[in-house]
Amino acid sequence: MAASAALPPLPPQFKSIQHHLRTAQELDKREPVVAYYCRLYAMQTGMKIDSKTPECRKFLSKLMDQLEAMKKQFGDNEAITQDIVGSAHVENYALKMFLYADNEDRAGQFHKNMIKSFYTASLLIDVLTVFGELSEENVQHRKYARWKAAYIHNCLKNGETPQPGPIGMEGESFDLEREEAGSSSLHSGTTQPTSSSTYEANNTPTTNFTGIHIPPGAHAPANTPAEVPHNTGEVHLTPEDFARAQKYCKYAGSALQYEDVSTAVQNLQKALKLLVTGRE
Repeated sequence: MAASAALPPLPPQFKSIQHHLRTAQELDKREPVVAYYCRLYAMQTGMKIDSKTPECRKFLSKLMDQLEAMKKQFGDNEAITQDIVGSAHVENYALKMFLYADNEDRAGQFHKNMIKSFYTASLLIDVLTVFGELSEENVQHRKYARWKAAYIHNCLKNGETPQPGPIGMEGESFDLEREEAGSSSLHSGTTQPTSSSTYEANNTPTTNFTGIHIPPGAHAPANTPAEVPHNTGEVHLTPEDFARAQKYCKYAGSALQYEDVSTAVQNLQKALKLLVTGRE
């Protein structure tokens, strides 16, 4: 990665973005686009938290250097230059992580990788806010993924067998920093962030997740594509309609990068219905 310069020590004020930065570091080689947007999210969030104190200004300045270096390196990538493509790329990767963990959970396969996948999916849904307000579906996925990560971790820690699938449960918390002991630091050398990284899931309102919506195709083969209504007359499409149809096609293309046929079909159906009927 071009942005190889080490960041200064993480200011305590930026505790809330340390895992997004760590995720960026972990994804630099295999998913540089997602890593870029993780840093962009951290940058935007850090600016809102504190952009005035010297240590925070210094940290944000170095983070900006990393972003500029990555932009220069990947400047010909549409996922960096176009928000629609970037949003689809990050969202599909987050969904890929979520579905892997969810399938493992429902199969009763409880382990550290699936816990981390749930938690990473929730962090990447945070990152989606750089493109605008989250959909209600993504808000629910984030809440569920964070709760599941904490719940399963605490069950395993206490020698208990977790219950698979969505269930109603009180708030949980766990220390991801301790869970990732031995992983690489955000900074050069062996210095670890000094602030605690315990995720307090009980800061989130208790929710019964028995009715959570899991995307189609998550646990079974995609259904036979629904029939799209035929155009029975002249349909007037606005520029906004064309933009939405284009967005769905880009989402489908991004999904196919991960061989996610179900999501690709779903988005192509949405685009086709919009173009044929003028309605979503």
